[in-house]
Amino acid sequence: MVLWFTENHSPTVRFSVKLEKQLFSGSSDFQKIEVFQTEEFGKILALDGLIMVTEKDEFIYHDMITHVPMATNPNIKKVLVIGAGDGGTIRELTRYDSIEQIDMVEIDELVVDVCKEYLPQTASKLDDPRVNLFFEDGLRYVRSKENEYDLIIVDSTDPFGPGEGLFTKEFYGNCYKALTDDGILVNQHESPFYEEDAAGMKKAHQRIIGYFPICHVYQVHIPTYPSGHWLFGFASKKYHPINDLDADSWNKLGIQTKYYNTDIHVGSFALPNYVKEQLKDVE
Repeated sequence: MVLWFTENHSPTVRFSVKLEKQLFSGSSDFQKIEVFQTEEFGKILALDGLIMVTEKDEFIYHDMITHVPMATNPNIKKVLVIGAGDGGTIRELTRYDSIEQIDMVEIDELVVDVCKEYLPQTASKLDDPRVNLFFEDGLRYVRSKENEYDLIIVDSTDPFGPGEGLFTKEFYGNCYKALTDDGILVNQHESPFYEEDAAGMKKAHQRIIGYFPICHVYQVHIPTYPSGHWLFGFASKKYHPINDLDADSWNKLGIQTKYYNTDIHVGSFALPNYVKEQLKDVE
């Protein structure tokens, strides 16, 4: 019998991956969690039927959500990561000796446990001594923080289900308050391609620009994400992601990456016209 995992990318488009076997299937209080072994993408993590991580292309997402803010401000010391249960964003952050503290807030402890067992490629640094794990609602956690973090990375699922609260106006306002005077916020910003994803992207952008004086969107190609065309949001109280890029300092660190480099850093902020038009509609 040939088994396939199929994800609905839109009401009329599906994406399928041939499976070798299922490694894990279970449900937490929040969502269904599955891990599959595939020939093309290695192990894949799916939440509620949506691919979150694959061993083959996870480096693209985690490079770009992490190294863009770190190269913009190399002096970041204290980081808050919301979501990120697979551990890939934490793995990349721990490559910076200059970072003193990483607080990770993940609502679903079972996701972390499953990834530690089945996806050590991404979860290998969750036990770094600088990492503090909090298993609670990120929206609730950030409410009590003020002037505390140099960087907040919102590595969330899509804007429905457990991740829905991480796309609200209240949440972004609390992130602004939780950041220091030169703080940076980076969030996964959905896709601009399919109608439902684009609506979520525009809504998030509109809410972020209501708080931050510097707001920009950058793009990346992730093969297993809907349409392959994915966006991240960069918002800051002080730093401009291109004008303040400290390429020399970042390159001197000697961090070996598979996707990110300082040329791509600059180029990723050059957006197609159809995305510019979508963003202009809400700015």
